[in-house]
Amino acid sequence: MEPLILHADHLLTMDAANTVITDAALLVDAAGRIGAVGSSADVLAAHPGVPVRRLTDRLLMPGLINTHSHSGVLRGTAEGLPVWDWLQQYIDPMHRVLTPEDAEIASRLCYAESLLAGTTTVVDMWRYMDGSARAARDLGIRAVLVPYVAEHPDHDYFETLDSNEATIEQWHGGADGRIQVWVGMEHMFYATPDAWRRAIDLARRHDTGFHTHSNESRFDVEETHKRHGMRPIEALESFGLLDAPRTLLAHCVWLSEAEIVILARRGVGVAHNPVSNMKLASGAAPVEALLAAGINVGLGTDGEKENNNLDMFEEMKVSSLLAKFNRLDAAALDAWSICRMATLLGARALGLDAETGSLEAGKSADLIAVRTDTPRMTPLIGGQAGNLHHNLVHAVRGGDVDLTMVCGRVLVDGGRLVSGDLQQAIAEANRIVPDLFRRRAAWLASHQAVHRGSAMPDSTGPAGP
Repeated sequence: MEPLILHADHLLTMDAANTVITDAALLVDAAGRIGAVGSSADVLAAHPGVPVRRLTDRLLMPGLINTHSHSGVLRGTAEGLPVWDWLQQYIDPMHRVLTPEDAEIASRLCYAESLLAGTTTVVDMWRYMDGSARAARDLGIRAVLVPYVAEHPDHDYFETLDSNEATIEQWHGGADGRIQVWVGMEHMFYATPDAWRRAIDLARRHDTGFHTHSNESRFDVEETHKRHGMRPIEALESFGLLDAPRTLLAHCVWLSEAEIVILARRGVGVAHNPVSNMKLASGAAPVEALLAAGINVGLGTDGEKENNNLDMFEEMKVSSLLAKFNRLDAAALDAWSICRMATLLGARALGLDAETGSLEAGKSADLIAVRTDTPRMTPLIGGQAGNLHHNLVHAVRGGDVDLTMVCGRVLVDGGRLVSGDLQQAIAEANRIVPDLFRRRAAWLASHQAVHRGSAMPDSTGPAGP
């Protein structure tokens, strides 16, 4: 890779001071890392002879980090139910009939959509993740892959801890370090106490993270209390499920003050999914209280079926609006906080902040260029006290991303995917969906009791690990 200087009208570093540079330049070195960031005059003078790409009417910023998603091809076909009914009637039956080919095609499409909308790092909880790893390797996205594990007799159609470990051994650290594989669990309810212990042992042995859903709905809290006499975060801590080297919990909508204290004390990251939480009528997470407690809160889209897109800019706007609406406070969750959640705080929640999340010398060149010559970015007022951050949160859409780069490699250019064939990915998804739906319908027809809704598995088992 040859060194390259990107010269843009504006640059948001997302460093500790939220520094904004006007008439800025960034050096991408031969290793795909950031060699220098500063004014164009200073960077160009310090690196004579390095080719310069002038990004007129563009704003450079760190690539967005999606801290919770699920690959899939159910967009617009799983609608109108609260989360637990939705899982039992739409999602779990799909998992029962999913094939490895389906799963890989879904990941390829979702990663392409993500890159086009400015996401450079994605946490994907999905199935048959060898295919997801191949898609991430080929398309160039940075990925934290989290197999959808369930270890319970009633849920024997997900991934297992054995398949999770095999994926870690094959892919963790792959694609020159762009791919991580964590230990995943669909939910504490979907596993037995023996599996809880083994999951954390697996994360410790491989020095990797642990990711699951928690406190997503009132049902989650009520059912955990019924089974264990505790709230979900208290149960996770009591049963050792917060003991991994890194832990990331998705949703955390229905939290008590005591649970927030536990999350802060244990250094647990949280993935906030406002669009999904609104669509599934789950509620509004106490994001400001989490941030005030020093918890690293990132943003996530959740899956294509509960969102129904993977546009992190939309997630930024909805995060702001939901906080304001929920608290009846127009000043709630300011734009700078949301920009940090979408970038640096997301990286910190994943333990990747030394590598990505801000544009600073020494980090990987994971960045995007956003068009500023659009009505959505007009008027344009530069500088930290200007309106760039407000426009990014409340006005910009993923389609305004002009360039996406990961590890110094250009993956989207001129708003077009250049690291893969987008039309082929779309065609392949359309090809597999009819048969996937036929298989799901056949399974539902033969299991009408499940289709009407069944009790969640009883994972209480012994009194605890």
